[in-house]
Amino acid sequence: MKYFRQFFLILAISFAGEILHMVLPLPVPASIYGLVLMLLALVTGIVKIEQVKDTAVFLIEIMPVMFIPAAVGLLDSWSVLRPTIVPVIVITVLTTIIVMVVTGRVTQNVIRKGREKEENE
Repeated sequence: MKYFRQFFLILAISFAGEILHMVLPLPVPASIYGLVLMLLALVTGIVKIEQVKDTAVFLIEIMPVMFIPAAVGLLDSWSVLRPTIVPVIVITVLTTIIVMVVTGRVTQNVIRKGREKEENE
């Protein structure tokens, strides 16, 4: 029952993101609205981490399974993808490296600022 309640809470916040997507005329995906709403709910204490943690961990663990249909879709469209495979691979590798570098730098800055804040206190 605990998992059902946690999943329902996550689903309700995702649904609120869908509603915001329909109401607001911004080109932002509904999933982003849902993530922002969940972040705000967690930061403000409206939702406690314990209220969603177990189900969130489960959903993250099964996330790779969710990519299987996309991979099968790529296999089905191989005839269309084949002529452009080299540029697609180059773009994928480059953007992955860029995302990894930017994420690493941001994380290092956050850790550094956290340490500086602790030292100043």
